[in-house]
Amino acid sequence: MDIKKLSKVDLNLLVSLQILLEECSVSSAARRMSITQPAMSKTLGRLRDTFNDPLFVRSKRGIQPTPRAQSIAAELPALLAAAEALLEAGDFSPSAFKGEITIAISEYVGLSLLPPLTARLQKIAPGLSLRTITRVEGQLDKLAAGGLDFAVQLTRTDYSEEFRYQSLGGSPLAVFVRDGHPLASKPLTRESLTEYPAISLYVSDRGETELPLALDPRLQAGSVAMLETSHLLTALEILRETDFTLVCPAYLARNQGATRDVVALALPPEDAQYVDYALVAHRRTQASPAHQWLWNEIIDTVRGMRLRTVHRG
Repeated sequence: MDIKKLSKVDLNLLVSLQILLEECSVSSAARRMSITQPAMSKTLGRLRDTFNDPLFVRSKRGIQPTPRAQSIAAELPALLAAAEALLEAGDFSPSAFKGEITIAISEYVGLSLLPPLTARLQKIAPGLSLRTITRVEGQLDKLAAGGLDFAVQLTRTDYSEEFRYQSLGGSPLAVFVRDGHPLASKPLTRESLTEYPAISLYVSDRGETELPLALDPRLQAGSVAMLETSHLLTALEILRETDFTLVCPAYLARNQGATRDVVALALPPEDAQYVDYALVAHRRTQASPAHQWLWNEIIDTVRGMRLRTVHRG
């Protein structure tokens, strides 16, 4: 460690650099830092001297990072998160925590997980602002860049070492149709399934995820119509009014309020498959007591949901 070199670096400069990387605008960064634009320009000059690189060049869209700035951007969030953890005074207290944590979670997972999780958090961390986003592409990139804190997603075949993940379990897939649908009165086959219009639930990062065949729209390639949506409750309302079909996790049938007048049918044997979910975070948050605490709360909530399911038989 070069102490002499490190002693010349002002931590505030690194905070300013992070804001500049996020805003790509000197004026916008100045507003976020509550300083004047000339002061931010002077800070950028100091940053350029510190790193011996221009860091940003002007363009029609503001300022664009140089390759050196882009390489710094890959490491800086984790560095600042670690510094923040070091500066936190005393033990972490959920009841005293005030801040926002962002989670990417699909509506059909959130419909089951978020009610018990929110009830739990309201009691022990009333100052926590939980922000959920249902439609997010490039989730791993956003986790690394700081745009997301957590993602509950379909489990991928492998994750790089910069991510940590925890299995949350899975569910068989089923075909949901309205009560009284023609498919409900006869054995379901792949051929009979393609005779009816289908709803395809949006799956984030579809091209990067190995989807079960039953979730692949090609399974319903012969359907007379296709509708894609990320809104589960809208999809269920469409099912109640039409002959559309919807392939999604079978556990949704436990929510009798949401699936009123809708029945779940077993997939044809050749297409019977499961989906597995994982809680994923970038290792930049691992040093954060608040993030580690919420990580454990999510996992404990899922375990509690499983126990309630077992007790209900």
